[in-house]
Amino acid sequence: MKKKLTQEQINELLKIIKVRFEKNMSRHKDLKWEKIQAKLIANPEKLWSLHEMEDTEGEPDVVDYDKITDEYIFFDCSPESPKRRSFCYDYQAWNSRKANKPESNVIDKASEMGIELLTEEQYRQLQELGKFDQKTSSWVQTPASIRELGGAIFCDRRYNKVFMYHNGADSYYAARGFRGSLRV
Repeated sequence: MKKKLTQEQINELLKIIKVRFEKNMSRHKDLKWEKIQAKLIANPEKLWSLHEMEDTEGEPDVVDYDKITDEYIFFDCSPESPKRRSFCYDYQAWNSRKANKPESNVIDKASEMGIELLTEEQYRQLQELGKFDQKTSSWVQTPASIRELGGAIFCDRRYNKVFMYHNGADSYYAARGFRGSLRV
């Protein structure tokens, strides 16, 4: 799999991300675009992952800065779950399906993209920045204790409140995708 962008793709991606950054300053107060852009240019593999997030309509945006690791944190900020849906939770769940297997699973897909699945805590942090998943839902990282019992968790926003639910890890729905995070 090619994980390198052309200069034209890089320029277009940076333009898109910059416009989104400037349009949503409430998500990243006190952060400067020039520093973020310099970090992105210095990390072409992260640009590729960001491109994958954008290509699947995740609308990635900077939501935090980790002073300890000197990393900017991007989340998928699309109003509804990105266009990477109808996946069961992980390979084990996908492999256990006898019929009607989905194309893939969220854990492998996130790994292929070079991103991490949001945790429940990160999902709640995202929801403090706006209203997301009011019609869709998103798988989130599932604790091993739940996964070992065959379950997985997902979140959404309904009735102006963020909910966490459970489902069998092998389930998949057209309205359930996943949101990722990327540290640069």
